[in-house]
Amino acid sequence: MQTVTVSRRVDAPPEQVRAAMDDLEAFMLAAGFTEVTVDGEEMHLENQVGLATVTLDLRIVESETDLAYEQADGFFETMDTEYRVEPVDGGSEVTATTDFELDVALVGQILDATVIKRQRRHELESQFDWLESELAG
Repeated sequence: MQTVTVSRRVDAPPEQVRAAMDDLEAFMLAAGFTEVTVDGEEMHLENQVGLATVTLDLRIVESETDLAYEQADGFFETMDTEYRVEPVDGGSEVTATTDFELDVALVGQILDATVIKRQRRHELESQFDWLESELAG
């Protein structure tokens, strides 16, 4: 199992951060996905990673975190992401953690865990950039 965790302090109270994250289409587009479709508790995402087009179908899951989803269909063996928003002095600490396992038979030589981790870290950082922009002054 591979893990990517990114945290950032945001100058907004937790309820405002959570409200921004509730706009799932905008929040996922902020990660750099080229196509995002949200239908209730399900999301369809597409993105270009290296030479490959990554297509993921995700499902929102019940969790003690502020937002959690898992892969319903895609090229990962498993993939789960959780976001936590915690109050800190003058704002919020937002932490996102993605755990994944690659389906080597599907991914093969094109992508490896290092490339996926770098890409996922970039996606999460981009979402946090969007949160900061949305919640600025």
